Amino acid sequence: MDRTLSLNGDPNIGVFARVFEDIAFVPVDSPEEFGSKIAEALDVEVIPTFIQGSSVIGLLLTGNSRGFVVSGLIHDSELELLQEYGDVLLLGEEMNAAGNVILTNDSFAVVHPDMSSAMRKMVGEFLKVETVPMSFGGVGTVGMVGACTNAGVLLPARSAPSELEHLESSLPTADISVGTGSVNMGSNLIGTGLLVNSKGYLAGNATTGFELGRIEDVFGFL
Repeated sequence: MDRTLSLNGDPNIGVFARVFEDIAFVPVDSPEEFGSKIAEALDVEVIPTFIQGSSVIGLLLTGNSRGFVVSGLIHDSELELLQEYGDVLLLGEEMNAAGNVILTNDSFAVVHPDMSSAMRKMVGEFLKVETVPMSFGGVGTVGMVGACTNAGVLLPARSAPSELEHLESSLPTADISVGTGSVNMGSNLIGTGLLVNSKGYLAGNATTGFELGRIEDVFGFL
């Protein structure tokens, strides 16, 4: 099947949707075809919603199998919907765009280097993972710079060797593949153009064949 997708012509699909192992959240106003392709490619139940009344769900929501981390400015009805599917941690105003500042799976969470120690501790205890404050390619918005599953982590090609080494040394298991690449014809903001779980992936429709090959290699889809 075609592994690329856009939202109304915009290839930055990771800004607008957030995918987990069994569910995905997409904007209420997104076309039916957008959710249908996500459901088919990643074998998930697709749930339409907004976060903070906004369609940029990928920027504001993240999490792992233990629960969701989301902006504390979320509307009550949106929060109630999330709680139907799992536990929810609300971030305070200090740094509340959870999907922007946290990159996590079931083993670790990389967080924005400026995140306070108190917030790091809160996130780590909720997700039951170790938190690692760092940046990639000098960019601290790790949730949009990278993408990860329990099998692999894809980081921007401009990441420094020392950053990759630091992440690899921080991982609790050597079974997680770490690699570099890009999306959407050279964009280093991997998370903005990639939706991925253990069952499949979709990349922005400007992503090249070479870039798709790197995604498949790092996440073990070859």
